[in-house]
Amino acid sequence: PEREGRFHRGPGLNLTSGQYTAPIAGYYAFTATLRIALREPRRKGRGCRGSRLRVLICLQSRCQHNSNLETVSRLESSGDLFTISVTGTLYVQAGQYASVFVDNTAGSPLTVQSGSDFSAILLGV
Repeated sequence: PEREGRFHRGPGLNLTSGQYTAPIAGYYAFTATLRIALREPRRKGRGCRGSRLRVLICLQSRCQHNSNLETVSRLESSGDLFTISVTGTLYVQAGQYASVFVDNTAGSPLTVQSGSDFSAILLGV
């Protein structure tokens, strides 16, 4: 919000905690697009076999209770910068919060870079 080209509207987003709290109950469209970089370059010959990123938008930090959205992407061996998106609709009770999580099996530390974004839009009650 402080920089040009960025904005947030509405009372639900807490930039400190990284959580979006629904002000009213209803169906919300969620989207998260993350720009992710490997912090350590992969060694030559070290494959990505089995390496994947899973990005989730979870309610109340309960990613395993069918109250989440998720996408899985295999890491390609052609670069160390990835973009991965997850989008969908969830019913959220007033006061429940949503957070974005990254499950990393890459075997290398990852950094979520600037230019990543998140949105939550109330579709209806």
